[in-house]
Amino acid sequence: MQTVRFDELGIDPQILKAIEEMGFEEASPIQAKAIPAAMTGKDIVGMAQTGTGKTAAFGIPLLHGIDPKDKKLQAVVLCPTRELAIQVAEEIRKLAKFMHGVKVLPIYGGQEISKQIRSLKAGTQVVIGTPGRVMDHMRRKTVKFDTVKTIILDEADEMLNMGFREDIETILQEVPEERQTVLFSATMAKSIMDITKNFQKDAEIIKVIRKEITVPQIEQYYYEVKPKNKEEVLSRLLDIYNPKLSLVFCNTKRQVDELVTALQGRGYFAEGLHGDLKQQQRDRVMNGFRNGKTEILIATDVAARGIDVDDVEAVFNYDVPQDDEYYVHRIGRTGRAGRTGRAFTFVVGKEIYKLKDIQRYCKTKITLQPIPSIDDVANTKSEKILEKIDKIIKNEDLSNMIHLIEERINDEDVTSLEIAAAFLKMTMGEDNEQIEEGKSANYEDYGDTGAEAGMVRLFINIGKKQNARPGDILGAIAGETGMPGKLIGSIDMYDKYTFVEVPREHAKDVIQVMQDAKIKGKSINIEPANKK
Repeated sequence: MQTVRFDELGIDPQILKAIEEMGFEEASPIQAKAIPAAMTGKDIVGMAQTGTGKTAAFGIPLLHGIDPKDKKLQAVVLCPTRELAIQVAEEIRKLAKFMHGVKVLPIYGGQEISKQIRSLKAGTQVVIGTPGRVMDHMRRKTVKFDTVKTIILDEADEMLNMGFREDIETILQEVPEERQTVLFSATMAKSIMDITKNFQKDAEIIKVIRKEITVPQIEQYYYEVKPKNKEEVLSRLLDIYNPKLSLVFCNTKRQVDELVTALQGRGYFAEGLHGDLKQQQRDRVMNGFRNGKTEILIATDVAARGIDVDDVEAVFNYDVPQDDEYYVHRIGRTGRAGRTGRAFTFVVGKEIYKLKDIQRYCKTKITLQPIPSIDDVANTKSEKILEKIDKIIKNEDLSNMIHLIEERINDEDVTSLEIAAAFLKMTMGEDNEQIEEGKSANYEDYGDTGAEAGMVRLFINIGKKQNARPGDILGAIAGETGMPGKLIGSIDMYDKYTFVEVPREHAKDVIQVMQDAKIKGKSINIEPANKK
């Protein structure tokens, strides 16, 4: 796939600024073709499925044609469902963030019409709506089309399948003839061609040919997660599978930077790669990954171009990719040279529908997995150590070691089993004290603090308004208490306070030690959340 950056498409600087703030660098194939064509003002037929980034493909040229000073209606987008109308409106609002004075209004059934009428009277340049509700406003004369310059039919085939043909044709007849008509559809059915023939002028057809790709060598799993828990779930999977080299994909540069800071704070050897890095920095990061000094590489799709490392054992989609094809490119980085690889995707809420599109496109099965618990991590770690021990017993001469153990057993009141257990505990490290059930009775019961099992949620009276970041909280707790950063759970930061989860057996120490600590130069108060 050829890489096309948004800053190469002649986009207005205000819109480009919004795209950059959203963290996107590279246009998807449909965006790269449709944006320059639509910005010329000609009629377009775009063939694109859901999951290709088509909203920005028509949203960016649409905003190019808007005059923010003119409060009259200038553009209409028709969508088959209220959910899609809301989604499209949200994305166009984000793209118009720096175009001061541009109003975007979704109108759909199920929402009080009087509220929509008030918003329309106040002045709206862009309306995104379902055909039925747009027709309703036409009948009430609360929407006037005489100043509309652009009309877009999103998922036109779906609207026709739902029986909206008559409504669509009525709406198109009301819009001035001197207009741009843009139509997006996943198929080129006869009904679509009829609309094109009757309501468009010399439309340019834009197709993105998508390769049929299968990925049989790769075990593919997904986890349903909340955004705030992604970091913790990633840490647990890294600890359980312990891949030699891992690639983690994020959709934005900002997310890459935040995740690098968080994982480094938890003690992982992680580095980031995105479009803002100079070539020298990029080379340093890539060399570290190739020679194994960096075990986890966190990257955006555009930055990952050219990564050619055979030993990648796992790929993590920290964010579901924007385009189905990107999924294939991402996970294809593992399972190379006949090896079996693993791919893990984190899915938040309605992204499950996007994942289904990906499965259809790849003709592959992505299996739902339960999120591993802290005990799963500890048990897996102990199993791996015991497997190594088995190999040592089978393949190495242990006579000198056996002699030393026998001497200790004879001299001290200990058994060989106790010595073996002590070695296992020492090898696993302090962060697995949870294994010894029943021996952590010295922890204090703080009741239900709203934390996940085995953790205590703490309240700290410092937040974003004091310029604090999650990394400051994590660093302060790890630094003051000596507790490994990777044990610290989710950190939820608000304007004036923060919630942080710590293992229950460490909670008492954290509260005591942190009472005298300072974060960002300020003394803090720390206590269990919702203490009963």
